[in-house]
Amino acid sequence: MKLINKKNKSYTQIFHIFTEEEWIKTGKNFNKNISTFFTGRKNEVFIHTHEEGIAYFIGIGTSTLQNFEIQQVAVKFSQAQKKNLQEVPTLVVADFMNEKQFEELVKGLLNGTYHYPFEKDHAFWNAKFELHFENLSQKKLDHISRKTEALSNGQTACQEWLNKPANFKKPDILSAYLKNFAKKHDLKYTIFNRRKCEELGLGAYLAVNQGSAYDAAFTILEYRTTVKNATTFGLVGKCVLFDTGGVSLKNPDNMHYMKSDMGGATAVLGTLIYAAEMQLPVNIIAVLPITDNAVSEKAFLPSDVVTAYNGKTIEVLNTDAEGRMVLADALSYLVKNYKTDFLIDLATLTGSSVRMFGDTCGALFSNSDELKDLLIRTGDKTNQRLWNLPLWNIWKDDIQSDVADLKNISMKPIGDCIVAAKFLEQFTEDHPRWAHLDIAGVAFGTVGYAKEKAATGFGVQLLADLIENYH
Repeated sequence: MKLINKKNKSYTQIFHIFTEEEWIKTGKNFNKNISTFFTGRKNEVFIHTHEEGIAYFIGIGTSTLQNFEIQQVAVKFSQAQKKNLQEVPTLVVADFMNEKQFEELVKGLLNGTYHYPFEKDHAFWNAKFELHFENLSQKKLDHISRKTEALSNGQTACQEWLNKPANFKKPDILSAYLKNFAKKHDLKYTIFNRRKCEELGLGAYLAVNQGSAYDAAFTILEYRTTVKNATTFGLVGKCVLFDTGGVSLKNPDNMHYMKSDMGGATAVLGTLIYAAEMQLPVNIIAVLPITDNAVSEKAFLPSDVVTAYNGKTIEVLNTDAEGRMVLADALSYLVKNYKTDFLIDLATLTGSSVRMFGDTCGALFSNSDELKDLLIRTGDKTNQRLWNLPLWNIWKDDIQSDVADLKNISMKPIGDCIVAAKFLEQFTEDHPRWAHLDIAGVAFGTVGYAKEKAATGFGVQLLADLIENYH
């Protein structure tokens, strides 16, 4: 989307943007009958047509609104008006808007163009479409243009991969995509097949993968900056491409939604795309333990005892608690082989977090007050909210096993998202700044672009903002 600092004499398409207060102040400059239909309330849209063209009056709510609310309005507008919008230079009239608010507007307009399967068929992606905005310098508009397009590319990739049906995202298909992405952006790409994983001792990950018809694909992507002494972020994304539950089979009623069990990995992928396109002055080491959780004669069984990468033994009580198994090896491999300042894992991990928070926020666990506060603040700012839950040692008692060091679930009907976090903590090797984000309820849900549940893109804006603004 081209953003240009100019104002032509005439336009066939204009976006007038108002808060309720701005409309009270300036509404009298327009046809008085418009006030019958439009007051500037959030998501209110009035379309005024005349001989010369079309003017959209877009309400964003009260002047006390948070910046992310502008993005929400723009997403909804972009989706709802797709068929009506023209591919022409368009004037934005919003004298009250500052740089950050305008950036949120453009983010929303672009993110609202997403649908599955994604094609750039929306007016906003057409070369003839331009947004003209006089209130900011061309230099600032160029920066916003670059930033919002990089974010849109990251979020689109996140949503696209999560929405793909299971047969469209087998491990070899995803691996080919990641390899090409790494080559394009000069990232180091490493992949371990089953034989290599056995050699390395990635036993917890291999337990889940052993029932698969597809080879293991334990993947590491490294984004490096040339900036000296840059902060290094270690990111781990749960990447179970489809989760049947294994031998502990899931209820079939909603099993089609289990194509979304790679929501942690897609959030990490979207963040990597943003970092690479923006050339952020940070280092990112991303581990994606790619597999499916299949039912077969080779599948791992309840009562199996496996040895994880860090040497700890795990008694498998439920094969549907596979996410914490693959994350265990991914976390300990990352910590033992790379030096990172921050370690963050994201996973669509437990039904427990969904029952607790629904689609309002993700569950956050951290051993670092600094990282916890940073994530909560960034979540509030981006509207990808997180709520902190305890990591008290009393929960550790619930994962003690009679036949191994740990068991993979507690068997109690309570607090499984906390038990899972406590389990993962045993594989962080005492990393001082670790956070676990259980995003099961927020990665996939009700969206404006689809009839059924679909990918929300949760995590990309959260991580991108956190990484970009950390100093």
